[in-house]
Amino acid sequence: MNIKIRWKRRTAYSLFLAATAASLLAGCNKTETATGLGKDATPSIAISSEVKEELQPIDVLTPGGVLMPRLLKVPEQKESPIPDYLRNGVEHPVVASLQERLMNLGFMDNDEPTQYFGNVTEAAVKTFQRQNSLAQDGIVGPETLTAIMSPDAKYYAVSKGVEGEDISRIQNRLYELGYLANASQVSGSFGDETEAAVMKLQEVNGLNIDGKVGRQTINLLYSEEIRPNFLAYGEKSDVVLTSQQRLKELGYLTTTPDGAYGNDTVIAVKQFQSRNDLVVDGYLGPSTRITLMSAEAQPNGLTLGEQGESVTRIQQLLQKYGYLASANVTGYYGELTETAVKAFQNNNGLKADGSVGQLTMSKLTGSGIKSAGSSGSSGGSSKGSTVKGGSGVSGLLSIARSKLGRPYVWGAKGSESFDCSGFVYWSLNQAGVRQSYLTSSGWRNVGKYTKITSFGNLKAGDIIVVSGHVGIVAGGGSVIDASSSNGRVVERSLSSWWKNNFICGWRIFG
Repeated sequence: MNIKIRWKRRTAYSLFLAATAASLLAGCNKTETATGLGKDATPSIAISSEVKEELQPIDVLTPGGVLMPRLLKVPEQKESPIPDYLRNGVEHPVVASLQERLMNLGFMDNDEPTQYFGNVTEAAVKTFQRQNSLAQDGIVGPETLTAIMSPDAKYYAVSKGVEGEDISRIQNRLYELGYLANASQVSGSFGDETEAAVMKLQEVNGLNIDGKVGRQTINLLYSEEIRPNFLAYGEKSDVVLTSQQRLKELGYLTTTPDGAYGNDTVIAVKQFQSRNDLVVDGYLGPSTRITLMSAEAQPNGLTLGEQGESVTRIQQLLQKYGYLASANVTGYYGELTETAVKAFQNNNGLKADGSVGQLTMSKLTGSGIKSAGSSGSSGGSSKGSTVKGGSGVSGLLSIARSKLGRPYVWGAKGSESFDCSGFVYWSLNQAGVRQSYLTSSGWRNVGKYTKITSFGNLKAGDIIVVSGHVGIVAGGGSVIDASSSNGRVVERSLSSWWKNNFICGWRIFG
């Protein structure tokens, strides 16, 4: 129900009750009213047509009856009145309507609305107020409420001249995609350089070129369809060659560097991004290149429980040299793959620990390799749809619950603050599941786990994906997630909101 209408009705009802009481008290000692009605007739009370349409006829006042007539649809007096001002710390049912409206307008991340007005809601209100030239105090008074609930309210949009934390987030993504040249341009101030970067992004991606970040542009920034400004599949240059050489050195590239950005390079870049807490998109943007060339770059290391294209490449090489049967090239790093790696390491003078690190990768993709001949494993297929390693469902839930109450921060991946996808990413990796960072939209098509298409088939430990949000199913009809509407990590009911917005689930542990 429209909040403004509810407030009007509450006022109208209050006036109506007062008028009714006054009329009844005035007529208690009279046998006839000025209009000529009899003593058993119901007094006539002038009320607005708006209220008259809402109310039922008033019961006749009789001896032994109630002092006040019974009015249908009048809120009980024990109902918490709507505060004149909604601000940080307020908890009231009307806050859920406010949050839902802010989410629909793009000022808050999509989530199940709550009754709590916290830091995230306050920040969203301030951004709305900024866009609508209102005092940026984060307090929802009559003016701000009217603007938010108006059918003419505009979707989130920013352009040159605007400053704020939301601008820094947009600039950081533009930098990652190569539209801003260096990190110093991530300033929180939307100036000429940011406008030029947005226009270039819009041009490359076929959007209307206006230099403003509105609904289409903001949605594109984190979609899987986004096209970066440079260094992507199909390019060939010395910059690509240099990056490939470094990827090879760190144990990510399984082929010989040639300067051509092919499928093997995309796979290597994604694996590197996953290991180094970067957005996993397969593009060599500025932040990926800076991390790749830094001394802090984490080398590759594949172990039991891993899944993905990088595992498939390793298995293909092991199969090539006779250490693994072709039937076991599944993309899942199971016990058969671990045994094959140990055999390869033993035969080639490496420490036989069963994991593919920098030295093993270098040897496996180099020359002078000793093959296993016909002694390769010929065991059964290793299942790739679920993870067998790690700490299992109970471990994942225990890890997730250990962060209850930690603040929700957009883009945060832990360990003391999270957004929804960052929380799932951190929890899975802490539970021993090597999972790269994915946005909520990326979780729609992750592919390597068992997909759950029915809401009713979800089990504890599954990842639940809804429109614009992800969480971890906790069992017993509950879910653990980093909630923007609550402003923190919570465990709450897997309510009808989740069912109505359900897209799919992913079973991590079989």
